[in-house]
Amino acid sequence: MNTDYFTIGKLAKETDTKVVTIRYYESIGLLPAPLRTGHNYRLYNRDHFKRLSFIRRCRSLGFPLSQIREIIALTDQPDEDCQKVDKIARGHLDIIESKIQDLTQLASELRQKITACQGGTIAQCCILKNLSKQNTTPIESTS
Repeated sequence: MNTDYFTIGKLAKETDTKVVTIRYYESIGLLPAPLRTGHNYRLYNRDHFKRLSFIRRCRSLGFPLSQIREIIALTDQPDEDCQKVDKIARGHLDIIESKIQDLTQLASELRQKITACQGGTIAQCCILKNLSKQNTTPIESTS
């Protein structure tokens, strides 16, 4: 086989991506359809490898597929101003920073509950008592 092409298994291995994920990215149009052999096997090229690696990197940074789709569409317009990419990245950064604040607050609250623990029995556990104090009012039904 020509070494310029990858089978789906080889592409999966080289990019550390599950085969089912590659098929999914194809089905939603993030990854272009590959060539097919006479026996209907997929043959991917270096451009597929680069695109899949790009998608994987974006996913590792937490970008949702919808934003990855937008960014990929912008890569097809090399003469456009990069402000659109900047806007997507800044929006994603705002979400990450908000989550960091929420997690920091959550960690602090949990740390306080753990620090207050004096040991003893489950019946006396202050961590369980503190966790039980939150949201003890039933939610009213809207039906």
